[in-house]
Amino acid sequence: MSTQPVTDAVPEYRRFFPQLEGMRAVAALGVLTTHVAFQTGAVRTPILGPILGRLDLAVALFFALSGFLLWRNWVAAAHRAARPPSVRRYLRHRFVRIWPAYVVVVVVVLTLLPEARGADLTVWLANLTLTQVFVPLSLTAGLTQMWSLSVEVAFYLLLPILGFALWRLRGVRADARTPVLLGLGVLSLGWAWVAQLLPVPDGVQPTNWVFGHLPWFVAGLVVAEVSGAAELGGSTRFTRAIERVGARRGWMLVLLVVAYGLACTPIAGPTGLGDLAPWQFATKMALGALCGFAILAPLVCEKPFGRRSRSARAQFRFLTSPVMMALGRWSYGIFIWHVAVLAVVFGLFGIVPFSGDSVLVWAITAVVTIGISAAAYAFIEEPARQWLRRRESARIHRRNVDGSDDGIAEAITSDTATSAGS
Repeated sequence: MSTQPVTDAVPEYRRFFPQLEGMRAVAALGVLTTHVAFQTGAVRTPILGPILGRLDLAVALFFALSGFLLWRNWVAAAHRAARPPSVRRYLRHRFVRIWPAYVVVVVVVLTLLPEARGADLTVWLANLTLTQVFVPLSLTAGLTQMWSLSVEVAFYLLLPILGFALWRLRGVRADARTPVLLGLGVLSLGWAWVAQLLPVPDGVQPTNWVFGHLPWFVAGLVVAEVSGAAELGGSTRFTRAIERVGARRGWMLVLLVVAYGLACTPIAGPTGLGDLAPWQFATKMALGALCGFAILAPLVCEKPFGRRSRSARAQFRFLTSPVMMALGRWSYGIFIWHVAVLAVVFGLFGIVPFSGDSVLVWAITAVVTIGISAAAYAFIEEPARQWLRRRESARIHRRNVDGSDDGIAEAITSDTATSAGS
C-alpha cells in the first residue's frame, strides 16, 4: 500500500497544450479530406487514392487526443495520492462540450437535408442520443460520420470505470499503470473475433463499438502516463524509455510514415466502404494506434537527456499559429458539420458525386464548413461552456461561504476536459 498521504485535490500541472489545439484542426481537416476524396471518387486514383482514403485514421488521432487530455487528471491523482477526479463534474463538462452543438446539427440535417428528411422516430432518437452504433440502420445522410462520435461518447462513460479499476495502482504502485494499459490495448486487438460471436441484429457492427477502437484511445492514455510521470517526478526506467523515444521527432516521423504506409495496403482492409476480415481490422487498429502515438508523443514529451524544451509556441510555430489555433477551436464544428455541407455542395453546384472535381469540392466544403463552425463555436459552444463555468463558480462560492470544502477538489481539477476535442 502507498505510504503517501491522501490530499484533497489533483495537483497542479500543465493544463493546456496549445500545440494540441492546432493538431485537432489537422485531424478535423483530415476527416473532411477523406470524405471528400471518397465522395468525388478520388480514392480510385492509383497511389494517391489509398493515401487519401486512409485519412480516416485521423479519427485515431482524435481518439488519442481525447484519451491523453481526459486521462491526465487520473495520472496526477495516481502519482500524488490525491482523491479521484470528480466524475459528476467530468460528465457535466463532457455533456456541455458535446451535446448542445451536436443537437443543432441533428435537427437541421433531419429537418432540412433532402436525403435525410422523413427519418422515423428510431433514427431521430438514435442520433439525438448518440447511440447509432447500437441501433440498426440509424446512420443517415449528412450524419454518417457520427459513428465515431458515438464511440467517443462511449469512451467518456468508460473512462471513469477504467480510472477506478486502476485506482489501486497509485503512489508507489503507479509504475504498473503503463504496462497495464499497454496490455489492455493489445488485448482489445482481439475484439473483432469476439464481435463475430455476438448475437446482434442485422445492420449493427460490433467492431464499431468502443471496445474495438480501444487501442486508439490507449495510445493517448499511454502518452498521458509517461509524460505525466515525468512531470510529477514518478518516472520509471520503462516510462522514461517510452518518453525519450516519443520525444525524438525523427524516429516518430519514421514510425508514422511506416505505419501509415502499411495502413494504405490491403493488410488493413479496403479504404472507404468495405468489409474487413478480423485480422485486417486488428491490423488497422494496431497501425492507427501507432500513428496516433507517433503524432502525439513528440508534441507533449520533453526532449531526452534532461534538456528542457523551448516553449510550445516557439517549438511548434505552425500548430500554435493564430490560424491553426482558431481552426482548432472550431474543429468540433468542422467535424460535425462537414458531411452535411458536402451533401449540399454537390446539389447546389450541380456536381455529380464520384465524378471528380475533388479540389473544387474540397475548397467549397472547407470554406463553408469553417464558416459555419466558427459561428457555432461563437453562438453555441462557447456560451454553453461559459454558462457551466459560471454555474460551477457560483456553487463553489456558496460552499466556501457555508464552510464546506466539498467543492474544492472540483474547483482545482484541471479544466482540460472542457477543451478536449472529439
